[in-house]
Amino acid sequence: MTGRIRIFDTTLRDGEQSPGCSMNLEEKLRVAAQLEALGVDIIEAGFAIASEGDFAAIREVARQCERATVASLARASIGDIDRAWAAVKGARSPRIHTFIATSPLHMRVKLNLSPEAVLDAIQGSVAHARNLCPDVEWSAEDATRTDPDFLCRAVEIAIRAGATTINLPDTVGYATPETYGAMFRDIISRVPNAGEAVFSTHCHNDLGLAVANTLAAIMAGARQVEATVNGIGERAGNAAVEEIAMALHVRRDVMPFTTGVNAGEITRASRMVSGITGMAVQANKAIVGANAFAHESGIHQDGMIKDASTYEIMTPASVGQGATNLILGKHSGRAAFRQKLDELGYALSDNEFGDAFKRFKDLADAKKAIWDEDIVALVDDEVLRGHDAIKVVEVEVYCGSTGPQRAILTLSVDGVETTAAVRGNGPVDALFAAIRKIVPHDAATLQLYQVHAVTQGTDAQAEVSVMLAEAGRTVRGTGADVDTLVASARAYVNALNKLMVKRGRSALGEMATG
Repeated sequence: MTGRIRIFDTTLRDGEQSPGCSMNLEEKLRVAAQLEALGVDIIEAGFAIASEGDFAAIREVARQCERATVASLARASIGDIDRAWAAVKGARSPRIHTFIATSPLHMRVKLNLSPEAVLDAIQGSVAHARNLCPDVEWSAEDATRTDPDFLCRAVEIAIRAGATTINLPDTVGYATPETYGAMFRDIISRVPNAGEAVFSTHCHNDLGLAVANTLAAIMAGARQVEATVNGIGERAGNAAVEEIAMALHVRRDVMPFTTGVNAGEITRASRMVSGITGMAVQANKAIVGANAFAHESGIHQDGMIKDASTYEIMTPASVGQGATNLILGKHSGRAAFRQKLDELGYALSDNEFGDAFKRFKDLADAKKAIWDEDIVALVDDEVLRGHDAIKVVEVEVYCGSTGPQRAILTLSVDGVETTAAVRGNGPVDALFAAIRKIVPHDAATLQLYQVHAVTQGTDAQAEVSVMLAEAGRTVRGTGADVDTLVASARAYVNALNKLMVKRGRSALGEMATG
């Protein structure tokens, strides 16, 4: 029981399906480049038939990737498969990933097809995909609630039709490690041509068992795992790439498998995905959480001083998490700041560096202590806003117990600065109303407004998350600043920029039409 485990990353497809986590083309290309740096084997870049934007993103990711296989998802239909192939055929190593539901519930309610009709669809769709592409993956949607005998027949047909990878997903997070592992052992032992394909996992986290189920399937014979950075995905999310990779690395004594993951890039990938999607990583998240390598208990601290291995089974450096240091302040120069950026894994252009350094100096004047997390929040906020059509120029807020509260806000919209002064029921309400006055978007509603401190202390930077919804579209925005209200304006404007992209209209067009 040894071997190489392929990492199939679906952050750009399943991860993007989290509410508010959609990414534009530039963001997808940045994430794809980081996934290659992370060392994943396959990147599922999207669902080509879903939209023109998804198709274009998959095509560009396929052209950009230098090493990883690039896949597109497709339903069991000729149109879907042809569209997927058109999107990935420019890749150095393309893959078509086609699927159909196999559980009695899904076949009856969702597909309205008989079991025999589903088997025919598997044969036809996989064969068509294989005629186009030598690398075909087939998935049995809702495999864990599928009749085992029927699943065996479906897998055998898919392999015979040309599938080189067989994915048995726990689509609704229903399985336990025992049942999921048993399913893989059963299928691999009973399907006569099972040796002709690689078996794959795809686990959702509805019961909090996604990573445990994935590891159980590996022990039962799976040699590919499908996962996402930070475990993002529909509902409760997917199995987390970083948790699977480090579990296999740390517990090689009981799971003697290897991956191609470059563990030193894990934290960088986590922070990039979190910054782009607006999905904050919980502090106690395994591997990449802010508290993953934090020790407050006196007993723990004593043990750490004597020997770090007393309470840490891996080092922060092994996953790209630098220790929190107080080495930068208002007297630090450009060279020291650039060195810190290098340590944190950032490569900025001269213009981006200049803007980030100015914001760093402003922050250093406002804060006594600058932590690594402050730098990460500051730079991510600066870089991710660099190409936005709408930008926050100046924020001035009047508030207090007597009221009414008032906000004076200046935005740059496609390079044109506009100022509005608005009263509101509280400073945040006034600020957001001012944004609405400058860039009207009455159909959009605020679904979430969340604030948390980046670091400790009363002078900590605030990181704000905002979610906007409009006509079935949901977007998230984030912003960071030592002033909570400035961070709020940045977060709201970031979400608004994403909403404008989804609408497919320019910001100035919005101002003209309302």
